[in-house]
Amino acid sequence: MTLEDNPPSSEVVIQDSSTAALAVDDLRLSYTVRGTPREVLRGVTFEVRPGEAYGLVGESGCGKSTTAYAALRYLPSNGQIDGGRVTSVGKELTAMSSRQLRSFRANDASMVFQDPVQAVNPVLKVGRQVAESFEVMGLPKAEAVEAALEALKRVRIASPESVMERYPHQLSGGMLQRVVIAMALACDPTLLVLDEPTTGLDATVEAEVLDLVRDLRSELNSAILLIAHNLGVIRTMCDRVGVMYAGQIVEEGTVEDVFDNPSHPYTVGLLNSIPRQGVRKDDRELFAIPGNLPQIGDPLPTCVYVDRCPIANDECRTEKPPISQRSDGHWTRCHRPDHIDEVPEPVKDFESVEIGSEEVIGVHGVSKTFRQRGNDVPALVSVDLGFAEGETLGLVGESGSGKSTLAKTMLGIHEPDEGGKITLRGRAMKTKATERVEESIRSIQMVFQNPDSALNRSWTVRRILTRSITKLTGLRGAEADHRAVEVAEAMRLSPRHLDMRPRQLSGGLKQRVAIARAFAGDPNVVVCDEPTSALDVSVQAAILNLLANLQRHERTSYLFISHDISVVRYLADRIAVMYVGRIMEIGPVSKIFGETNHPYTEALLSAVPSVDGAAENRIPLTGEIPSPADPPSGCVFHTRCHRAVEGLCEVTEPELRELSDGHSIKCHLTVEQLETPVVLTPANMVG
Repeated sequence: MTLEDNPPSSEVVIQDSSTAALAVDDLRLSYTVRGTPREVLRGVTFEVRPGEAYGLVGESGCGKSTTAYAALRYLPSNGQIDGGRVTSVGKELTAMSSRQLRSFRANDASMVFQDPVQAVNPVLKVGRQVAESFEVMGLPKAEAVEAALEALKRVRIASPESVMERYPHQLSGGMLQRVVIAMALACDPTLLVLDEPTTGLDATVEAEVLDLVRDLRSELNSAILLIAHNLGVIRTMCDRVGVMYAGQIVEEGTVEDVFDNPSHPYTVGLLNSIPRQGVRKDDRELFAIPGNLPQIGDPLPTCVYVDRCPIANDECRTEKPPISQRSDGHWTRCHRPDHIDEVPEPVKDFESVEIGSEEVIGVHGVSKTFRQRGNDVPALVSVDLGFAEGETLGLVGESGSGKSTLAKTMLGIHEPDEGGKITLRGRAMKTKATERVEESIRSIQMVFQNPDSALNRSWTVRRILTRSITKLTGLRGAEADHRAVEVAEAMRLSPRHLDMRPRQLSGGLKQRVAIARAFAGDPNVVVCDEPTSALDVSVQAAILNLLANLQRHERTSYLFISHDISVVRYLADRIAVMYVGRIMEIGPVSKIFGETNHPYTEALLSAVPSVDGAAENRIPLTGEIPSPADPPSGCVFHTRCHRAVEGLCEVTEPELRELSDGHSIKCHLTVEQLETPVVLTPANMVG
């Protein structure tokens, strides 16, 4: 895309859209709600060239997904295009008939949705569904089945013949996303739209999916439109990026220009919201953009960001901002781009949390075996860990490694195998929650990943909190209500929020209610299971700041489970790494990120995409995580380990041994062997 030297309307223009894989020109769109059109897109303009990857970033509700759906004319019945046009290699999509659109989607463009589970039919086998993608293109059934098998091989699915015969629920999230991508690539699309394709995936699986998309883009010369909350994914994958706010692109340029030299206050706010360059809770708070996005259809006659902008002046409140070109191809929609350095940075004005010396919760020799179809499935194997007052223990590992099972066993939801013991301040607790005394129940509470599933949608926030307070503390009536108000204030919930229902709240506010409920009984330990994975980076920052401040004042301990290793690094004091139900490494954050690691941890850390554009040296984990029902002999990680020693690792299971004070790994290799730089070859690319 280029800019006119002096565009009369101060708007972005596209010079030539005839060769662009996607050109969106001054697109205006509204949704009709209760008979009233409400503007959602306010003149969106950008283009994606063949072979180029273009990223769209911004908070939920800013219009990213609507732009993608509008680009392919996947609009709900109440959505209408009010102006502008969308073209692909000269074909105007906004003027196509239904028949022409079906042909375009079948032969020229494809879309990969955020949740692969919602994109497939749960009652049809995978092979049948992939084959249908080729049948739509006119292939006979027999040829379509052969093409489906080749498509699964193309996306590097292990045992594709076996996968063809499975149902979607029998596949992991990463495998299912590969299936959806295989279906999308059936037509060798000119344009591939990816809407949050890696949200909810492990860092290793996310890296594999992104590698796959990158390779296929190179192979097919397809244009990519990528929508993601994760700015590191955008930096890793895209050539250019557009930053959206309230239905407008407010900044655009190469990923290097936008992320290294942001020129709009909103872009700066997004970048300051994420934990970067090893920043931790004791260094400073994260920046949470104040206020909220405008409501759909709100009139925004001047700068759309003015109500939340920290450097806005009178001109911003009265005049529409012009397009300001910062460098070749890098522009911003702002009155004051030369004052961007005045955007305040988060500062640290608090003391670090003092971690106590006494162990609050201890897990000693805990194993958990499930019985499935007549077979024993050991989900946890001899786990030993504990944490002190005011400490956060981060728990990381791929899906299926046993993290949530460990959390539920601590909570008494799962009963551990005989011989395991869970202690509270040195005293053994009952293994079943239903048999625990009131003190034990109050001491451990949980914050779940999805507050929609954890909160009663028909109750008010006040009732949700007072019910927990009554059950956990015995307070009733006015006393319980007073306590609910106190807890809500601590979570920065206003009095009006108390009388609202969860369905009336944003995702961030709902998660605050869930945290408030967990803190209602003054717990010693709060288990946080992916509490920020579905949130925007700004809302995530607010929740992480809230958790850190609560810990600072209440000296609460956290077990913090997350796929996002940068978030764990920010909040945790120590990190435990799990694999197939075993602790493979445990130690202080400084040593996990600064010293010798277990090969599994090494691979996990190398998979994390960085918004700062750090040099990539990724160690791919090939193959699927082994089934706990049939774990490998010797070291359970040896089948995927890039450092495995033949004749040792597959024979003998290593002991957990201490490398330095408080830092232990479960590995046979010496420190010298672990510190040897990895040179990946076909010989050590196992799986």
